[in-house]
Amino acid sequence: MNSKEMMDIFAENAYVRTGGSPEELRCAEYIREKCAQMGLQAEIVPFPVDMAAIQEAVLTVDGREIPCKGYLCAGSAEVTAPFYYLRDTSAASLPQCKGKIVMIDGYLGYWKYRDLLDNGAVGFITYDGNINYADEDIDQRELRSYVSKGEKIPGVNINAKSAIELIRKGSATAKIVLKQDEYEGQSRNVILDMPGEVDEYIVLTAHYDSTSLSQGAYDNLSGAVGLLGIAESFVGKPHRYGLRFIWCGSEERGLLGSKAYCQDEETMKKAVLNINLDMIGCIMGNFIAVCSTEEALTHYIKYMGLEMGMGIRVSQDVYSSDSTPFADQGVPAVSFARIAPPNTGTIHNRYDTVALMSGEQMAADIAFLTAFTQRMANAACCPVERKIPDNVKDKLDIYLCRKRDKN
Repeated sequence: MNSKEMMDIFAENAYVRTGGSPEELRCAEYIREKCAQMGLQAEIVPFPVDMAAIQEAVLTVDGREIPCKGYLCAGSAEVTAPFYYLRDTSAASLPQCKGKIVMIDGYLGYWKYRDLLDNGAVGFITYDGNINYADEDIDQRELRSYVSKGEKIPGVNINAKSAIELIRKGSATAKIVLKQDEYEGQSRNVILDMPGEVDEYIVLTAHYDSTSLSQGAYDNLSGAVGLLGIAESFVGKPHRYGLRFIWCGSEERGLLGSKAYCQDEETMKKAVLNINLDMIGCIMGNFIAVCSTEEALTHYIKYMGLEMGMGIRVSQDVYSSDSTPFADQGVPAVSFARIAPPNTGTIHNRYDTVALMSGEQMAADIAFLTAFTQRMANAACCPVERKIPDNVKDKLDIYLCRKRDKN
């Protein structure tokens, strides 16, 4: 693919593609067709996901209705209680949550939700957006099943401007009405196999879904296009290790597509390496690689960057993307990304569009990623040890909420 063809793909998929939606399926079919045009046969593989349809979501504070969106999969309830803003999770603040509807900063992660439950909160409010932006968008969020573990209290999301007003006015009493239908739906992975000379394979991943406000050009149609470019480079060319390309569904909902794939232990035994692409090819920003592997791979990639004239910052860490479930199953994984400064490339909002992307930078990033993949795929023996170091395992435990970060 040349740079124009890649930009055409961005333009043809400029729509919201949330996990489990008809639009996600539409994009999956598009990817499958792109593979077919290269003479490759990809398969759409569904997997179950929690879904919900909001019937009513109302937040009233001191008798005034505040624009909001109800949390999907947070059950149905009606609750009135004192309003409380939880500024921190110290021993002085958490006990004050008891019997209150609590507003928090940031995302509702596992430990923050457990703190709310353990300290007796009866409802929650989150907020997003930016007070400096003209819009008053509100993201559609969900109470993820691994967060709630079946213990649900009602919650809503509001815009940051509304959140500031609630504090400025000294809000005292809040009421949440949340009604929804919850059911099991389907999301989809798109899987393409390119067999090699041996049964073992390298798995390449990128998610193609978006959040509810975003066209997801940068995050992460760019990675999905990157996989197409790498696959195209191998058409008709022999390679030692097999290649399995997975366009993952529902990454934005908690890495659900990669987690679903990684449940097959027998299949995972033959995977020697995961190469994940999440956000490449933007106009601004620096190229990075995050290795959930032995430290030796960080040096290999640094040297390769110098050899190819590609500036790249490499670290040994856990990246918040589809590489993580592979590393958690013992498969060494590396995520590549081009990270734009926040004022030149934002994600999970209406500003993530094709305007952030560069066809020329996409081509340059894909050229490097293709060269890296070719070296791994044609190695006499995969040079990356199939072992996850203890320091990386510790970070995986924290990321996957099995252990709380002491910091």
